[in-house]
Amino acid sequence: MYEPEISIITPTYNIVDAGKADDFMVLIAMLQRQTYPYIEHIVVDNASTDETITLLKDYKNSGYISFYSAPDNGKYDAINKGLLRAKGKYVAFLSCDDFYHDITGLYDVVNLMEANDADFCYFPAYCVMPDGGAILFNPSIYNVFQVMPFSHQAVVFKRESLEKLGYFDSKFRLFADYDLIIRVMLSGLHGIQFDGNIVTYKIGEQAGKYGTQIAAECAHIYHKNFRALYPLNENEIDRMVTISEIPKPLLDTFAQFFPGDEEIFYERYEQMYNMRLQAEETRRAQERNSR
Repeated sequence: MYEPEISIITPTYNIVDAGKADDFMVLIAMLQRQTYPYIEHIVVDNASTDETITLLKDYKNSGYISFYSAPDNGKYDAINKGLLRAKGKYVAFLSCDDFYHDITGLYDVVNLMEANDADFCYFPAYCVMPDGGAILFNPSIYNVFQVMPFSHQAVVFKRESLEKLGYFDSKFRLFADYDLIIRVMLSGLHGIQFDGNIVTYKIGEQAGKYGTQIAAECAHIYHKNFRALYPLNENEIDRMVTISEIPKPLLDTFAQFFPGDEEIFYERYEQMYNMRLQAEETRRAQERNSR
């Protein structure tokens, strides 16, 4: 019986000097343990200047990976280069310190996508924080127009579906994954949720330092993708970014992307809006008290 191949794409840069070589070894080892046998692992390296190339050559010579090394314009530019080389019917993305902890995970996801002719499949993930603690990131697809609904490590795409969308918009250095997911939803691609948790990913210590840039990219993403649906002004975009408040006409338009589930969509919208509003009020109160 034909079983479609899946291509895993991993961007790298100076992972040896960054102390991530052991994490990369775990990633490789867990991919090798997957019960799904048709896995292509493409590593796209940003012209590393440490011993990363030597490490990658060892794995390539052992038949574990294919890799390419040349300067790129950030993680998502590297992933796009990997997508152009990918041969699999399906594609997924892991950083050098992520891994699939469930050895049957890819087998189960591919079978689910095949059975449902899905364009993408998303699932829960363990997120490891800088202090070493882990939290469970459950998908929240009904909140996709307010926040990132799942991590980019916790989704598998049909490659031809991404080709039609033009892959990642690499001008977004930090939040190109959110831009892609919004475009996926607006294009009407067929997604399905897999309830199993198969992947673990890490948030780096530097992640919390980019809040301002992430907010700026998010504002740009909303303007880029929603301006044809509703004439958002600067204040409305700012409130969408900070507290997930969506103007009612635009909210009603978004609800149409969940036919039959509109009631759930509005309910989840209110929950997210109220949660973020309270968090913003708490943040402002703390700022006032610290003066």
